[in-house]
Amino acid sequence: MPHPVNLAPAAVDIVGLGEAMVLFQPLGGTLLDTCPTASVHVAGAELNLLVAAARAGAVAAFCSRVGADPFGRRVLAAAAALGVGTDLVVTDDAYPTGVFFKDVRPDGARRVHYYRAGSAASTMDEADASRALASAPKLVAVSGLTAALGPGPERAVVRLAREAHARGIAVALDPNLRPGLRPVGETLVGLLPYTRYLVLGQDEAPTLFGTDEPAEVFARARAAGVGEVVLKAGADGCYYATPDGPVHLPTAAVEVVDPVGAGDAFAGAYLAARLAGIDTRGAAWLGSQFAAGVVAAPGDTEGLPTPDRARELVASAV
Repeated sequence: MPHPVNLAPAAVDIVGLGEAMVLFQPLGGTLLDTCPTASVHVAGAELNLLVAAARAGAVAAFCSRVGADPFGRRVLAAAAALGVGTDLVVTDDAYPTGVFFKDVRPDGARRVHYYRAGSAASTMDEADASRALASAPKLVAVSGLTAALGPGPERAVVRLAREAHARGIAVALDPNLRPGLRPVGETLVGLLPYTRYLVLGQDEAPTLFGTDEPAEVFARARAAGVGEVVLKAGADGCYYATPDGPVHLPTAAVEVVDPVGAGDAFAGAYLAARLAGIDTRGAAWLGSQFAAGVVAAPGDTEGLPTPDRARELVASAV
């Protein structure tokens, strides 16, 4: 049976709904086929976003489900240690915590192997959306990745976005499309009228808008009812919104060690900045700084700026 805990504190800025898992990655440049040892981390797109938002000064809370197992306890401990509230996470003794494994091939390519089918988070449904809403956040962050976990999580994402919008709570949508999971493009298009902040990868834009050309993406998003768009362009930086259309912001020049988690870091910092009243230019710049740190270090959040450095960056973004 699920074991809910107390609701998150009232003064929550951002609640993210999603799944966090335990990640195993071989050490010493070896592969999963032969590695004698591996490092252990906690990762997940929405949790990564929340960690970045918390580092940028927002009060962030994670809404999810984990198993009543060592991996679930590890997720809760890691999230709390990274400054993300876990009171909205339910521990479920009927289902396990998801895990995944990552190989870094000799050519630098990443191969990720997920074991998340039947996980506790895959059983999320509308009750989980209700729990997130009960914390009365200023903003809820949802993604296509969570919706793609199954019909229940998809219902939770749709309910959370619609009900938050109805209550005047800002909705941030990151499509986070994954080809290996069930398609949810049509569902995400249906959420656009409720979306105040669309944080979109340029490679994902054709699925939602039929084009990846920034000006056309911005125009079609506005026509669909989106309040604001920021377009992530990977190594090419990003495009942010101005009254005169999208403006290109080049990425910071860094050596790429591990690109995983960069988009989540960008989104978390961008949203925290916008909630703090920083304009789109400053928010995009801050997101780019956070993303640059993440790609320059192994792991999803290890490259985020230290709390002191993050405060300096936020002050510079104003």
